[in-house]
Amino acid sequence: MSRVLIVLTSHGDLGGKRPTGFYWEELAAPYWAFRDAGHEVTLASIAGGEPPADPTSLSEKNPPAVTRFLEDSKAMAALRATRPVASLDRTGWDAIFLPGGHGTMWDLPGSAPLAALVGSLFDAGKPVGGVCHGPAGLVAARRADGRPVVEGRRVNGFTDSEEAAAGLTDVVPFLLESRLRELGGRFEGGADFAPYAVRDGNLVTGQNPASAEPAARLMLDALGEAKARPAA
Repeated sequence: MSRVLIVLTSHGDLGGKRPTGFYWEELAAPYWAFRDAGHEVTLASIAGGEPPADPTSLSEKNPPAVTRFLEDSKAMAALRATRPVASLDRTGWDAIFLPGGHGTMWDLPGSAPLAALVGSLFDAGKPVGGVCHGPAGLVAARRADGRPVVEGRRVNGFTDSEEAAAGLTDVVPFLLESRLRELGGRFEGGADFAPYAVRDGNLVTGQNPASAEPAARLMLDALGEAKARPAA
């Protein structure tokens, strides 16, 4: 059994336009993928406590993983009491995953504790992943030598064209695809809103909500390989 950390946004305002937060499918699909594979999952957020959810990520017909999460009392209790990321040790985790939702664009990049945690796990060869806007939590993360963790790596996330299609190009504080490219990431994008996820070593990224499950599967592959390696 491995210890997987999921870190959510605590930001609930979409540039004054409407409420936002984390995106349900991007939390629920990886959460159950990790749990069903026998791993221990800890939920954290930037500020701790109950993180805001994007209301548009729920509907009358939710994905099965979302319905399962909403109906699971233990999962919901954990969500209401997430640990603040600043309170977490950098050691003891086997992987970290960052679900999206537009809220991440405001508070994940500015979290020094998150950046330090991501950089530490990345340098240790532990799987680091994110989906949709979750890779916003990678932009401030640096390796021990000061280089961005995404530099020279195949990387993915919510594309500039998807942001334009959502009508939010001028609302978000920056465009995620453009920023990842500026940091030296070898960005690979799929068709708008279609499932697409990439893995480059211990770095896993997915493009949009439909990519949450594929990204989780790649995380499990990376986690299995990391655990199989002899300790340094």
